[in-house]
Amino acid sequence: QVQLVESGGGLVQPGGSLRLSCAASGFTLDAYRIGWFRQAPGKEREGVSCISRSGGNSDYTDSVKGRFTISRDNAKNMVYLQMSNLKPEDTAVYYCAAMRTGLSAQASCPQDGMNYWGKGTLVTVSE
Repeated sequence: QVQLVESGGGLVQPGGSLRLSCAASGFTLDAYRIGWFRQAPGKEREGVSCISRSGGNSDYTDSVKGRFTISRDNAKNMVYLQMSNLKPEDTAVYYCAAMRTGLSAQASCPQDGMNYWGKGTLVTVSE
């Protein structure tokens, strides 16, 4: 059974840090590009970051550049999102998703191209 399970969300003060984890099971992670997405209350889901199959390339939405870092450990079937200097506007449910691809170096994760999705983990940034 294919599963993506996010963890690591919670309540954090502005300026704080969290590390989200995405555990993959039922498929071989290194054949997939992985993306992190988020959906804030009342807003559409948006892409946050994407990492290539090998982990050598990554991309970020402008609002998180310099604050978030995506990484992966294919041997452990894990993907991470390190979030620093968090802001209230980062409050959202964060999802990881996987896209099977033969292109190992690209780090583009279109929402409609993702094959598998997790159920999400809530991140709340507030005093």
